[in-house]
Amino acid sequence: MRAAILHEFETPLTIEECTPRDVGPYDARVRIEHSGVCHTDLSVTRGGLKRPLPILLGHEGAGVVTAVGSDVTRVKVGDRVVASFVASCGNCYFCLHDESHLCEYMFSLIGIPKATLRDGTPVYASSTLGTFAEELTASETLLVKVTTDLPSEQLALIGCGVTTGVGAALNTAEVKPGASVAVFGCGGVGQSVIQGARIAGAARIFAVDPVASKREIALQLGATDVIDPSAGDPVAQLREMTGGRGCDYTFEVTGLPQVILQAYAAARRGGTIVVVGMTKMDATIELSAFSLLLDGKKLMGSVYGSSQVRREFPRLVQLAETGRLDLGALVSRQIALEDVNDALAAIESGEVIRSVIDLQRA
Repeated sequence: MRAAILHEFETPLTIEECTPRDVGPYDARVRIEHSGVCHTDLSVTRGGLKRPLPILLGHEGAGVVTAVGSDVTRVKVGDRVVASFVASCGNCYFCLHDESHLCEYMFSLIGIPKATLRDGTPVYASSTLGTFAEELTASETLLVKVTTDLPSEQLALIGCGVTTGVGAALNTAEVKPGASVAVFGCGGVGQSVIQGARIAGAARIFAVDPVASKREIALQLGATDVIDPSAGDPVAQLREMTGGRGCDYTFEVTGLPQVILQAYAAARRGGTIVVVGMTKMDATIELSAFSLLLDGKKLMGSVYGSSQVRREFPRLVQLAETGRLDLGALVSRQIALEDVNDALAAIESGEVIRSVIDLQRA
């Protein structure tokens, strides 16, 4: 199979032939049809998220099951599936307490090689998957069957960006009808937060992003107001637009510590701040403990949108099928695997919401 491999941080990915890992008793082989290119993939290439090398990137994919292990019960050959970069074993403490986004089993999957190069070198995977490849061998705990006619370039985005964003609004924050919401960062995940807030019934949704095209798309997807942070302090702008109080809910979706602090400052007293963006592993923030106490704000982290994927993926499919969730608007362009480095550069420049790799393109 062809795959995009990272051999050294701060270098381009190379397209190489490699062999996927053999299918074990609890594994399935998937022919990957499409894979989204996420900002986290860029962070890995830049060394912000340390992983063993060489590594196969990609954690946002959809495809068709082509083989299953002897003890697999969740999927069968021919099923359409969306890959989840977080396992859902169904047996650990967190799964049994309806917090499968914190599943303990996933840590046992991280160090398993996903493929081998022609010289026998093992290739590891980013975020347990490795969807920048024509095929994927994965634990059945990482695969969710979906029954739909939606195209796989849209389904792939459910594997990360859409679930993370919509889930952050609906599950983590539990946005209330009539609320005010500010979203800092309007890439693929941020646009999904906006849609989640709209679905929840938020009255005002502020999209904060320096890129004009992203602000325009945000208005199409449910934002009621847009703010250009390059035109002035976004916190001051938000407070002016909310009677001086700030927003009921703020979402940070950039992974930048300084933006986390902006989101915190933009929340009203008693408001909720949700950190969604993937930060560098050594990133820190400093807050006033007195302010945290006096203002009664709730600062929360959101892992994978606090989503139980076997329930969430089908729900998101239904929302898309009925027009409540717009997946097509998130796909900026479809590309060939050979164009993956250009897609990573487009993320860095802010040109796209999502580039999606067509893995079956000749």
